[in-house]
Amino acid sequence: MVKLSSHSLLTLAAALLAAAPSAHAFAPPTSSKVVNNQLLQQRHLKKSPLSSFYKKEFTPKEVVTTLRSSSSSSSEINPYISPKLDTNALLKYALSGITELTLFATTFHLLDVTFTQLPLLDNASSIPFPLTFLLFYACSLKSRVFNPLNNQRPNRTKAIDGKGSNGFQDRIMPSWTPPGITFPIMWLLIIGPIRAYSASLIVASTGTLLCGPIMAFMLHLTVGDIWNTINNTEKRYGAAVVGVLCVVISAANASYQYYGVDPFAGKLLGATLIWLCTAAALITDTWRLNPSSSEEGKLVPLYPVVGEAETSFMWFNNEDKEE
Repeated sequence: MVKLSSHSLLTLAAALLAAAPSAHAFAPPTSSKVVNNQLLQQRHLKKSPLSSFYKKEFTPKEVVTTLRSSSSSSSEINPYISPKLDTNALLKYALSGITELTLFATTFHLLDVTFTQLPLLDNASSIPFPLTFLLFYACSLKSRVFNPLNNQRPNRTKAIDGKGSNGFQDRIMPSWTPPGITFPIMWLLIIGPIRAYSASLIVASTGTLLCGPIMAFMLHLTVGDIWNTINNTEKRYGAAVVGVLCVVISAANASYQYYGVDPFAGKLLGATLIWLCTAAALITDTWRLNPSSSEEGKLVPLYPVVGEAETSFMWFNNEDKEE
């Protein structure tokens, strides 16, 4: 039997300890990778904009919806980076205009037929002038009831108080913008009565409500209603410039049609072009002051752009609207 010295025993023990596997060998072979992956994921979540969402508990449906909206948010931030013509909006504008004009024409035709059947009335010219005036004054102020779009006007009370409302002080406005109280005074006390009086003169001359000059005036109101949707509700600053020019042109056309029947009525309605041209200058300057954010100083396109707003028919929309 071989006897080992104490020095030899110590040397042998040290060699065995060096060759033996460490305690980490009994852990799963991928544990270090798992730890590293977890650390990387934590770092990624801290840097990721979605990290706040992962701290909450979601159902699978909510997770899919959240990720889908987050992945598409970058393309929805600014629709003016690669602007595309919103043909869907143009189609709805056209359909709403056709609807409004059709309803006006049908209403005037029914009234003409009704008046001829009533005793003491030969035609629409036999209607007392104040009644005709009230009819067209109502048309001037509430023509949008025949339009399926949301043609919301600025809130009159807020405008008078100088507060923001759809289409007024809800964007950067020119320094020369008239005080808020100016607008209700102009539309209610000046533009509305001028339109009603001049239209009543035409009916008195033609003896009918449904005639070319009156329908030219209804076209003017229809264009104005669609423009209110573009400017006030949808806030399409570029398309609003083209829209307000169409309002001016339609007013000039109606004045021309009036002049052929009654020169005084044509001149009277033509006087409203002064205010409309002022409004057109205000809208154009507002467009200049509200460029897109994709590039400093780059103006919004002069046409409806996909993604800047959603055009919908108010008649089929149950969402609450601002009054």
